[in-house]
Amino acid sequence: MKKQLLTLLAALTLVGCAKQVELRHPQWAYDATIYELNTRQATPEGTFAAAETLLPILKENGIDIIWVMPCQPIGVITRKGTLGSYYSIIDYCAINPEFGTRADFEHFLAAAHKMGFKVILDWVANHTAPDSEWTKNDGWYYRDSLGNLMVQYDWTDISKLNYESQDMRNEMLKSMHWWMDSIGIDGFRCDVAGEVPTDFWNWAMADLRQTHPDMFTLAEDEDKADELTETAFDMYYGWTLHKLMNEVAQGKSTVEDLWAYFAKADSTIRPEAIRMNFITNHDENSWAGTEQERMGDAVKLFAAFTYIVPGMPLIYTGQLSGNHHRLEFFEKDTIDIDEEFAQADFYKQLNAMRERNKALFSPEVGAPMERIACDNDKIFACKRIKEGKHVTNTVIAVMNMSPENQTVTLETGETYELEPWRFVINHK
Repeated sequence: MKKQLLTLLAALTLVGCAKQVELRHPQWAYDATIYELNTRQATPEGTFAAAETLLPILKENGIDIIWVMPCQPIGVITRKGTLGSYYSIIDYCAINPEFGTRADFEHFLAAAHKMGFKVILDWVANHTAPDSEWTKNDGWYYRDSLGNLMVQYDWTDISKLNYESQDMRNEMLKSMHWWMDSIGIDGFRCDVAGEVPTDFWNWAMADLRQTHPDMFTLAEDEDKADELTETAFDMYYGWTLHKLMNEVAQGKSTVEDLWAYFAKADSTIRPEAIRMNFITNHDENSWAGTEQERMGDAVKLFAAFTYIVPGMPLIYTGQLSGNHHRLEFFEKDTIDIDEEFAQADFYKQLNAMRERNKALFSPEVGAPMERIACDNDKIFACKRIKEGKHVTNTVIAVMNMSPENQTVTLETGETYELEPWRFVINHK
């Protein structure tokens, strides 16, 4: 739906006491793949206890980070649908009974940690449900001239928080600490991070890293990626690249458009920032369509593409099982399991390839991507070379980004014949 602009007052810059330091990513994050867990729709039960049974499957597949969509109680008075949006939180420090109890979440978390996963929680700092207890505090929210709580865009089930309030900022940070200190999560994916003042994120994340130096943070934003990843966030959303992949699959953009994007991104976003590469996520699946709808026969090619280009690949609930339908956002709905689609083995191979090849690791440990010149403008050909002390790791990808058979000769002399939307990845 079209977003309606909400005119916001300029946020007052408030300086916290936490020392800001240059961001360094956790060592375990460089070769990681991230998985988005939609707890409501991942299993027929829609609970943490049921989701826990999926952990061995995710582990075998090669997943490293589990991003849990918001699991706090949802507001009631302006709730959308029957169950409401995960992102309309009424209480930051509680568990939505739809998913189970605090003990259920802690059991899930302990099982995930025992298997070697890192678990990050989706954090909604931009707004709360309008029936949150926080709304009783003066100055914590934007209000209109009549004193009514204000919504943002077409999100009629939320109320926008006012970051001019230091008391609200302190309580937000306290809530984040509760999840890290008392529950034991490993970081946060922060919803609409660019809508929250960057100075809050810098202050809050620096404070959290004093006691949790290996925490991992993901910002749902690209427009402010350069400033958000300076000290606060490890990773940002590759929205522009995602849209370009859709457009190339639909014949609306070209291989040259992709290379133009990389040239611009390399010059405008700090090289240490990790881009999250994805062909789907909860927003895209529910509102824009499944990856099959948007990409057709090019799904596997662009899934592999997210592993080849610099950044970290995301796998969303349903990708491994072959889900083919748009999941309801405000109602109970369950992913499809199509064994014939056999995506799980495909992603297992991609994850293993990423872990074996240091050239594919996230910046700044991995290698930059270089273009390989060729005689066919339908072909995306690239290489990533990581020089080691004793061994050089080289990954070469040749991808037919068209619905027709293509023959291509690279500048190095090799010739490939590729069927529609097919690719070759060589690594040594």
